[in-house]
Amino acid sequence: MKNKKNLIFVNGTMGSGKTTVCRELKTMLMPSVFLDGDWCWDMCPFVVSGETKCMVVDNIVHLLGNFLKCSEYKNIIFCWVMHEQAIVDELLGKLEPLCAEFRIFTLMPNEKALTSRLQKDVDNGLRSEDVIKRSVVRLPLYEKMNTCKIDVSSISAKEAAEIIKKELAGEGLL
Repeated sequence: MKNKKNLIFVNGTMGSGKTTVCRELKTMLMPSVFLDGDWCWDMCPFVVSGETKCMVVDNIVHLLGNFLKCSEYKNIIFCWVMHEQAIVDELLGKLEPLCAEFRIFTLMPNEKALTSRLQKDVDNGLRSEDVIKRSVVRLPLYEKMNTCKIDVSSISAKEAAEIIKKELAGEGLL
């Protein structure tokens, strides 16, 4: 299965470091491509409705599907806030038949580390104050998911990416 593609999801609550870890991972797992689900959800005003949720999922599935079809990339890296297994299942179900080895990793900072990270973003005007509470309350939801969890409380994004790379290599996927 060495010629098979790898579809790698990096999951975690807001502020867990998904985007930064994926940027590191993209350079470690060449040839690769990286899609941040938030890019498919970047609108002004930000509206969460049934219609916009459906549109975002369709956008993500379309882009992931095109990346999977493209012969130039072996590793397709995707991150998004996927706090329920149903979100992952919906995306994967729409990509069937999956022509890739699928792995999902969850970045799990502890509450103190997460709060500290998010507070820095709030102080720098990058996020609103309410994001801290909304993110912290989601932490237990990730514990329930069947994913490979990485404690990112006291490691760098590069170190987290190296852990993911090592896991993939240990499974013979690289």
